[in-house]
Amino acid sequence: MNTLHYGTLYGIGVGPGDPDLIPLKSVKIIKRVEVIFAASSTKNAHSQAVKIAATHIPETNEVRLLPFPMTKDRDEKEACWKAHAQTIIAELEKGKNAAFLTLGDSLTYATYGYVLKYVLALAPGAPVVTVPGITAYQAAAARLNRPLVEGEESLLVLSGVEGGHRLRQLSETVDNVVFMKAYRNAGDIIDALEEKHMLEHSVAVVNCCLSNEEVIEDVKTLKQRKPGYWTLILAKKNPVVA
Repeated sequence: MNTLHYGTLYGIGVGPGDPDLIPLKSVKIIKRVEVIFAASSTKNAHSQAVKIAATHIPETNEVRLLPFPMTKDRDEKEACWKAHAQTIIAELEKGKNAAFLTLGDSLTYATYGYVLKYVLALAPGAPVVTVPGITAYQAAAARLNRPLVEGEESLLVLSGVEGGHRLRQLSETVDNVVFMKAYRNAGDIIDALEEKHMLEHSVAVVNCCLSNEEVIEDVKTLKQRKPGYWTLILAKKNPVVA
């Protein structure tokens, strides 16, 4: 009976955009795997994660983009995640080592996390190593020299896709909030921050760590413009003390 010898799948978070922020461990892995996987839109064959890591990817590496539909249909998304997991497993079954590149951290609002569940379920014998990466909100806080959370404070990280209703639902004891992808419902997020008395100590960062990065101190102005896709908001209940 033949024993299947899987290659290893590595989950790699390449950080928010600056190639110098890719973890050293991740760079070493990228250089030695045979196959690189990354998410792309069904509308185009582009991966920001691959672009960030490009200088570290050997020409001999196979780069394969996996298209993910921008849909709210759960069944469609589940089918996509499963299909991509099967594609990855097929390479692992050949004994090839593969890396799945994502922006930021691999397990924080990342496509890798969805695919990972199916890889673990469909190929439980396949070794998987996930390497942590720097999130955009961590990089934004560093860019602003702004502590994310201190002492006994709490930190809440939310997706901004559905607006500010989640913040409204949560306890008044929340001290610090991060809204990722605040582009679609920025107006409602701003209203929620104002209701929670956090707007005064808020700041927005667009395209963090990219060449067109923008810091917006007056978050209210986002209501008068169309925020970019990579817009995040850092908010505090109490002022930042220098």
